[in-house]
Amino acid sequence: MTKRKIIIISASIFLLISIMLVVFVKNGKEQKNPLPEAFQDETFPGEDEIEETEEEEADEEKVEPAAGRLSDKLRSVVTMIFNQEVNIVAIGDSLTQGVGDQTDQGGYVGILERTMDSGEHDLAIHFSNYGKRGNRTDQMLDRLEDEEIQADIKKADIILITIGANDIMQVVKENFTDITLDLFTEERTHFEDRLREIITTIHDLNGSAEIYLLGIYNPFEMYFEEIEELNIIVNEWNETSIQITNEFEEATFVPIQDIFDHASTNLFSDDNFHPNTTGYHRMAERVFEYLTKER
Repeated sequence: MTKRKIIIISASIFLLISIMLVVFVKNGKEQKNPLPEAFQDETFPGEDEIEETEEEEADEEKVEPAAGRLSDKLRSVVTMIFNQEVNIVAIGDSLTQGVGDQTDQGGYVGILERTMDSGEHDLAIHFSNYGKRGNRTDQMLDRLEDEEIQADIKKADIILITIGANDIMQVVKENFTDITLDLFTEERTHFEDRLREIITTIHDLNGSAEIYLLGIYNPFEMYFEEIEELNIIVNEWNETSIQITNEFEEATFVPIQDIFDHASTNLFSDDNFHPNTTGYHRMAERVFEYLTKER
């Protein structure tokens, strides 16, 4: 790939950001900073209240029954495997935090928690959510030194992770004026080392916990579908994640890129970067599929 193509990719990303800014101003919404999280220092101000459109409400009606079915199945599996009690730790970036969820109830992690806790059951299910917007692999490694996080990981049965997207975006942020494909390739080797260290650290803290690493997706696919290089970069980083999880018997890679590619329903929030509630529901069902899959 030529340097010119890479510059086009970066320019396209910033063009999208400019479009987003115009849309926010046009709609009369107060937005302190509409940039995607990766272009900020761990801050992505969102609206405290987002009015759902009729289309979004219709989407909610479509996904709620599926969430109910997920709940019944997941409770059954948890009962069988963990004998009435399970501790789940979620850690990672804004996808774990649930940024973009119009209900402001924790994204896919919140959906799993609500559906597993609903109904009259004897299960004791405990969730700990350590999602933090903007987190990269180097920052997650630092957070794994936190005593509270370590304590929860040590008693966890299941650990859910989202990480990596901000590592990619950091390459664009730091090298926009002189960016090449080699920079993504070089950073991917560092990402590989850090991701391996993350899973090793978690495994050392708790060798019996099942670790599920969610992949990353291309949030710009719906706008720049013709720029194949964007998907190539995402695919290569996901392949690296697959490679790392394959090195650990307790680790499983959960793909989510296909959920968002060419989706007929809008799965993105108003920032055009994070999933909306419908997108998070589909992520939750994908995670459930892998939680119940025989290994």
